Amino acid sequence: MTHQRDSGAGPPDEYVEAEIQRLLAEDPSVAEQGITVVRRERALVLSGEVESPHRREEILRRVSERFPDVPITSDIGVIRAQAPTEIEQLP
Repeated sequence: MTHQRDSGAGPPDEYVEAEIQRLLAEDPSVAEQGITVVRRERALVLSGEVESPHRREEILRRVSERFPDVPITSDIGVIRAQAPTEIEQLP
């Protein structure tokens, strides 16, 4: 028995999208405003950019724990927040 709100194997409904968006914004361990949730076929796609691969994994872990029956795909990129370690030499 699954805990999804819709019957059958259809795509997740808007309620789940809104709940994930709320989790991303309001959960203190995530608090990520820049991640969007988009429905694509039978999965929800999380997209946006975060400052580290660890941060991306934490977000995906939290969403998977909260919504274990919802197929989630990550399209979250990592932006380089710190300065480069090497000085770039311009010609």
